[in-house]
Amino acid sequence: MAFASFDSKHAGAPMAEINMVPLIDVMLVLLVIFIVTAPLLTQAVKLDLPKASSAPNVAKAEKIEFAIDAGGKLFWNGEPVDRAEAARRFVLEGKKQPQPEVHLRADQNAAYRSVAQALADASKAGLSKVGFISEPETP
Repeated sequence: MAFASFDSKHAGAPMAEINMVPLIDVMLVLLVIFIVTAPLLTQAVKLDLPKASSAPNVAKAEKIEFAIDAGGKLFWNGEPVDRAEAARRFVLEGKKQPQPEVHLRADQNAAYRSVAQALADASKAGLSKVGFISEPETP
C-alpha cells in the first residue's frame, strides 16, 4: 500500500520508503509474549507413578577356552578335538543366548593357518566375542 506525499514536486508519485516503526512494535510485543509464556510451557505434568522393585536379570555368559598348540592340535576347554568337531561345537555355542566368549590361546609357534581357520569357524557359527589370550612380557 503506497501513501501519497503532500510535496508538490512528487504530487502523483507514491512514497518509496517503508515505515519500519509498526513492524518493530509488533516484533517487540511478540517478544514480550514469548518471554512471558515460555516458562509456562516447560512445566511437566506431575504424576504419582507406582513404585516397583525388581532385580536385573543378568545372564552370565559362558567362556570357551580354545587352545592351539605348536603342532596345530586343537583343544576345547582342555579336551583335544579335531577341526570338524570344533566347528560343530562352535555352531552349537553360536545358537545359545547370551553367546559365550571364546578365549583363544595360540602357541607362539603355531601356524597362522590354524589360528585363521579357528577364527573363520567361529565367525561362520555367529560367535562375535573372540579374545586372544597372551602372556605378559617379563623384563
